[in-house]
Amino acid sequence: MSHEEFPTDNPAVVTVGLPYANGDLHVGHLRGYVTGDTAARALRRVGQQTAFVCGSDMHGTPIAVNAAEEGVSPEAFAMEYHEEYAETFPKFNVEFDNYGHTHDETNVETTREFVRSWIDDDHVVEKEIQVAYDPDADQWLPDRLVEGTCPYCGEHARGDECDEGCQRHLEPGEVEDPVSTLTGNPAEYREREHKFLRLSHFQDYLQDFIDRMEGTDNAKNQPREWIEGELQDLCITRDMDWGIDYPGDDEEAEDLVLYVWVDAPIEYVSSTKQYTERVGAEEYDWEEVWTVEDEAELTGEDNGEIVHVIGRDIIQHHAVFWPAMLRGAGYNEPRAILATGFVGIDGKALSTSRNRAVWADEYLDEGFHPDLFRYYMIDGSGMETDVDFSWDRFAERVNGELVGNLGNFAYRSLLFAHRNFDGTPDTEVSDDVRDRIETAIDEFEAALNDYRIRDVGAAAVELADFGNEYIQRNEPWKLTDDDPEEAAQVIRDCVQLAKACAVLMQPVMPGKAADLWDQLGEDGSVHEASLDDALVAPPAEFGEPDELFAKIEDERIEELNEKLQERVEEATEDEDDDESAAADIEALADERIGFEDFGDLDMRVGQIEVAEPIEGADDLARLEVDIGVETRQVVAGIKQLHDLDELPGERCILLANMEKAELFGVESNGMILAAGDEADLLTTHGDAPLGSKVQ
Repeated sequence: MSHEEFPTDNPAVVTVGLPYANGDLHVGHLRGYVTGDTAARALRRVGQQTAFVCGSDMHGTPIAVNAAEEGVSPEAFAMEYHEEYAETFPKFNVEFDNYGHTHDETNVETTREFVRSWIDDDHVVEKEIQVAYDPDADQWLPDRLVEGTCPYCGEHARGDECDEGCQRHLEPGEVEDPVSTLTGNPAEYREREHKFLRLSHFQDYLQDFIDRMEGTDNAKNQPREWIEGELQDLCITRDMDWGIDYPGDDEEAEDLVLYVWVDAPIEYVSSTKQYTERVGAEEYDWEEVWTVEDEAELTGEDNGEIVHVIGRDIIQHHAVFWPAMLRGAGYNEPRAILATGFVGIDGKALSTSRNRAVWADEYLDEGFHPDLFRYYMIDGSGMETDVDFSWDRFAERVNGELVGNLGNFAYRSLLFAHRNFDGTPDTEVSDDVRDRIETAIDEFEAALNDYRIRDVGAAAVELADFGNEYIQRNEPWKLTDDDPEEAAQVIRDCVQLAKACAVLMQPVMPGKAADLWDQLGEDGSVHEASLDDALVAPPAEFGEPDELFAKIEDERIEELNEKLQERVEEATEDEDDDESAAADIEALADERIGFEDFGDLDMRVGQIEVAEPIEGADDLARLEVDIGVETRQVVAGIKQLHDLDELPGERCILLANMEKAELFGVESNGMILAAGDEADLLTTHGDAPLGSKVQ
């Protein structure tokens, strides 16, 4: 990487964190992909050779578990979502040069090459570690099948990440008080051999890397805690079947697959390879971006420009693990990492489980143009700041900044020019307007080089704001009769400003930029235009324009808010019911008993012969229970919960070796078993003979 201002002589690649092929896309997911697409388009706009690549993350425990629940293979399950994503992204004008997935042949082989190079250079070590085990399910538990307490901040955590607290990556065996998500029971830690990438080999390198890495402040500062402290080695294998097999020669590792965070980032390389295979190395050479001929050139100025756009929850993976993985395999390092904030809904955290989300297909079904969403995400706040998506704010931004400013300026300028001059007046742009356009171009370039993607998106809107003030101040409609030459000059300037807006808005609103370009009667595509084209004279003739944007009416927003609120409330009520039911269930006991202790319990199948109330006791009843070899008298607290007259003839389970007790003067020789506060009597499914032992 050069660290020179864009454009450089080196090819660039822009990547976005891989979507996990485990569910539908929502606005929170889309923020990163829209940001990455905007960055890639902006780089091309300044003349930087750029590829924009991504792929679906196909491996890992959640996919395997959900596939099993649906009765399909993990590959079939993940492929369905992969195909859905590949169809959805273009609908939001997110256009990857290549979109692959981690299970395709290219990535499987590239991943194995990476790992083999680590093994050959002694960067992989085998360690005996504590791995969670579920004795009830009789299986090892990969990270996502374990939950517990984060050892660093004390918050609830998944087995591989403190997702609700400090966001720290957790190694197998680190989470405290582990619980199996398969059975809900406490998990056990047992010794197990796994493979580790020796991150300690790269600590000095990473400390230097983070100082020269460009990008957002959160991506540069957050990793320092790990890089400057004691760097823990990364476990790169997992106990499961779904994934890329560990490629070493160790027979004991034959039943291990690679950790999903090994093959996922390597897909960035694989997807770039596939792009080159499709277009040819003459047009774009992936090796110029990712590889170097000599290790001494790994941080050289002639390497490619690698830019990663990610969510802030995976900074550690990209700014610590990934550079070490690249370095260990002799690959180029990232130039910049841009980490976005999260997306909330109406002031609350997005929750897919509570259906508190605006889904990608939901947005499209409402008929809104994708560029409206793109603008709202990009220009709504700084990249590192969380964005709150609400239909009210969405309409406010669209109606104010796009309809009332950018769209209004372009429409009134082109309409006046068409009606009075049939197009662009035959005169030169004024110096003041040329200077303002050049300033906008400079601001666009500066924002891109500082990775201020929001300001990249603001350039066109601010230029339109200048245009509105300019046309309002000069009032060309009053000049057409009194000073036609001055009227022509004003409109000439306004048409040039409109063209400059089309050039500058293209990275954020490519579809609307193309519409404005076409209204100007321009040849070719706005997507191929350069920044310099913003100052090239527009065509002498063009037709009557259409309005670029339509106002979103209040009634429509009220309708959308009601739909979202009803769905959220319905989902929340269902979840509250589930939580209420769960809260009524007593927690599992921490202490366990052995099989011998269980064997000491003498539980027998019985049948109630007599059931009558005990005088003076509100809740107690006297029962006579036939257990085959004899009939027992039992006192049970079921007087208020059962119709005693209906009980004779009912089957039950009796704990026969319970110590005798006397209640209200009545001897109880045993205890019938019942579930819950409603005393639901336990019985047998079949017709086991009376006296049969429960075991």
